[in-house]
Amino acid sequence: MTPPLFCSLDSAAIVESIRAATFSICYASPGIQLEPAKAIVEAGRRVNGPNLITVCLDFDERVMRMGFGDIAAVKHLRDARIAVKSTPGLRTGLLIVDNLGYIFTPTALYLEAEDRPRDAPNAMRLSKEQVTEALARLSPEAKAIAIALAKTDQEKQYIKEQAIEVPSAKVTDEEFATVNRRLEEAPPVKFDVARQVRVFTAYLQYVELKLTGAAIQRHRLSIPASIQRLGGSKDIEGRLRTTFDLIEKGGPLSSEALEETLTDIRNNFTRSLGKNHGRVVLKAAKPHLEQRLAAFRDELKAHQEKIENELQAHLDDSRKQIVDYFVPRVVASPPDAMRGQFLKFEEVDARAWLDGELDRVFPNAATLVQKMQLDDSYKDVTFETLNRKDFLDAVRTAFPHFDWDKAYEEFRAAGEKA
Repeated sequence: MTPPLFCSLDSAAIVESIRAATFSICYASPGIQLEPAKAIVEAGRRVNGPNLITVCLDFDERVMRMGFGDIAAVKHLRDARIAVKSTPGLRTGLLIVDNLGYIFTPTALYLEAEDRPRDAPNAMRLSKEQVTEALARLSPEAKAIAIALAKTDQEKQYIKEQAIEVPSAKVTDEEFATVNRRLEEAPPVKFDVARQVRVFTAYLQYVELKLTGAAIQRHRLSIPASIQRLGGSKDIEGRLRTTFDLIEKGGPLSSEALEETLTDIRNNFTRSLGKNHGRVVLKAAKPHLEQRLAAFRDELKAHQEKIENELQAHLDDSRKQIVDYFVPRVVASPPDAMRGQFLKFEEVDARAWLDGELDRVFPNAATLVQKMQLDDSYKDVTFETLNRKDFLDAVRTAFPHFDWDKAYEEFRAAGEKA
C-alpha cells in the first residue's frame, strides 16, 4: 500500500518511523525532542552503525527557547557517539528513513502543543528521486547515505556530482558546553505555561496610569510659630491655620480639572479586577485609550506652560496676603522674636521681619514646578495571576459582555496539552 502524500508528523510519528528503520536515518530540523533522539540511538544499534545516521540541527539556544528542540536530546545523541551537525537558520524539517522521506514543518512548542490531529497535515512525502536529491545536497554524511542506497554505478556517480547546498559544521564540545550553560543559567519557560498565558494576553493587559508633578495645589507650607502666635485670620481663614495652602483648590493653577479628566479616561477604558489584581484594559480598546492619553498629554503640556508663566506671581500674591494681614498686628504688638532683632517697630520694620520669617518656609516657583508627566505602564498577565481562584470571576464581572468561558476553556486546554 502506497503511503499517503500528506500526513501529520509530530514527535510520536517520527519515533514510530525511526523504529522501523533497517538501513539508514537522516534527520534535519531546527531541533530535536528527546524521544526521537532516543529512537535514533536505539536504531543506531541495529542498523549499520552511526555512519549511516545523520542529524542536522540549528544548534542555538534561541531555537530551544522557542521549543523546536531539547538540549537533553542533543546530549543523548552525542553520548551515543552520533555526530550532530549545526546548520544555522534551518527551519525546514526533513526525515528520511531508509528510502522513505518526508519534508515537514516543525512545531515550536512555545507557540502550540505537538499533539497534532491525524487529519491536520504538516508533512509531505517525497518521491524516491526527491529523497535521493535531498540526501545528496544536504551534507557529506547524508550524501554517503544516498550513495549507499543507490542501486547502480550510474546512480552513484550522479549523486557524487551533486553539490552540497546546506552549510553545516559539527557541534563541538565547546559549543555544546556554552549553549548548555546558558540554558542552565536562564532555563526556557515551560511551554505549556507560556501557551496558557498567551490565551489571556491576547485579550487583556494590566495598565497603570500615574500623573506626577501637576498637583501643586496640594503643596502646603508650615506657618512659623512666631507668626502663628499673632492670631487667626478671617480673610484667608480657609487657607491659613498652622499650614498654608499655596494654591487655592479649584483655582486656575490647580490640577483638579486634569485629574478629573484622567479619572474619566481611566474609568472609561480600564476596569478594576480588585485590589489584589489591579486594573486591566482590553487589547481591542487599547488603541482608543492611547489616543485619549495622547490628547491628555497635550492638555498637560499646556497646563504646565500656564503654571510656569503664572505661578511665581501667584506665590508672591499669596505671600503678600499673609504679610498684609499680619503687619498691623506686628506694629500693634511686636512679638519677642522681633524685639530681639529690631530697634524700631514701624510698618516697614514689621514687613521686613515678616518677610524674613517667611523666607525660611516659602518656596519659589522654580522649586515647585517639576516636570509634569503622565506615566502609563502596561504588563501582561502572568501564569500565577491566571491561577488565582478569583481571577476569572473578577474578569467576568469587569467585562460582562465577553464570552470568557470560551477563553478559559482554551486556557485549560493549553495546559492539558503539555
